[in-house]
Amino acid sequence: MRGRDAGACPPPGERGLDWEGELAVVVGTALTDVDEATAAAAVFGYAVFNDLSARRAQGSSAQWTLGKNADRSGPIGPVVTADEVGDPAAGLRLVTTVNGETVQDGDTSNMIFSIGRILSFVSRTLTLQPGDILITGTPAGVGYTRTPPRYLHPGDTVEVTIERLGTLRTPIVDSTHRP
Repeated sequence: MRGRDAGACPPPGERGLDWEGELAVVVGTALTDVDEATAAAAVFGYAVFNDLSARRAQGSSAQWTLGKNADRSGPIGPVVTADEVGDPAAGLRLVTTVNGETVQDGDTSNMIFSIGRILSFVSRTLTLQPGDILITGTPAGVGYTRTPPRYLHPGDTVEVTIERLGTLRTPIVDSTHRP
């Protein structure tokens, strides 16, 4: 798991590293301009994902790419096959903790868009290939929306747990420990 052993760290100078516990979907079949049912049937599996976000970098332009793709961010857990998980719309509890404190507590039955709809939508613009991973969104409770905002610091530990998928543990380390 990326970030599991070495830890995740903010980009140098980033003072706004934030957590986002999310469900990751792994594509099992190539998808080009498909309907929702076809897309849903093409899911290979699911994984726990922590969309660590560099909020300062994310807010520096209208494009969020920099804030979502920093080195040593985006830890992901092992893939659990779709047949073992079942339909996430039926509800999988997602809980994110920071240093043992629950900061997000949601359920995949409350997702705005179904897995089939997300994959179908993306497949209309680009072909999804087996092994591609899409991230589905996060429940309420991220740090930057709190009053006052709360961010991660070296020494913090984030754990994201999704029912039937397991727990992804990510220690936050100082950026001087970057490879």
